[in-house]
Amino acid sequence: MFSMRLSKLPIPGLSAIFCLLFLLCSQSALAMQPPMIIHYVDFWPFHQRGTDGQMTGFFHEIVTEAFDRMGIKATWHAYPWSRCQEQVKNGEADAMLTVPTAERLVYSQTHPTPFYQKKLTIFTYAEHPQRTKIEQIKTIDDILRLNLSVITYIGNGWNDRHIRTHGIKTYETPKLPNVWPMLAHKRGDIVIEWPGAAWPAIHKTDTGQSIVQTAATLQALPFHLMIRKTSPYAQLLPEFDRTIREMQKDGTIDRIVREYFDQPAPE
Repeated sequence: MFSMRLSKLPIPGLSAIFCLLFLLCSQSALAMQPPMIIHYVDFWPFHQRGTDGQMTGFFHEIVTEAFDRMGIKATWHAYPWSRCQEQVKNGEADAMLTVPTAERLVYSQTHPTPFYQKKLTIFTYAEHPQRTKIEQIKTIDDILRLNLSVITYIGNGWNDRHIRTHGIKTYETPKLPNVWPMLAHKRGDIVIEWPGAAWPAIHKTDTGQSIVQTAATLQALPFHLMIRKTSPYAQLLPEFDRTIREMQKDGTIDRIVREYFDQPAPE
């Protein structure tokens, strides 16, 4: 009898029913899956696990709020950045929060709307002989023209694509916080970073007297949730994108970010 009723429905009605059934089956299958595994690097104020074992950081809060609205559970595990990417690629993790690149899109996929855009600013050491010229930098070509070297961390894909490929000399350290002592000790000319995370790390490494933030800004980096293509959670990316847009519209993301800029970095 049920099949007879279905046969009398117009095509649009049948399509709606099948879409609903597919969605319910997908949600049911995901409910039986273990929590989504997200790998990240400890990096205040994006995501960091405190000494009490609790996760903090506004990237973590934004994504967790979106997942709560979607009914998704996740676990967060910290590793060096290069290892985070490799573990998403080889299937040990489902997702990471980062900037989409051609290399990362080979093994993962993402959503159209960035949940945050990070401005990149140039820092240098105090009394740099080319300080005036550094303040006037507008493009990466200006860095090359001034023959400046850049200090960064291993796994910084943006630096690999935009700095190293320009032939600009680069010095790397395994961990991001180490770039500031290197700059303070004049082991390179500049660091290109986001001020919101740079200054807490500078103060934590006690290098604030030796480092200056310049007026030179290069671009804004769009951050996304990137999920491995073979992960069962990849199918949720369209819903995640809708949720992020809702959170932008209702002011949730702005509120979370403001709260983090009003508090000091954890010890």
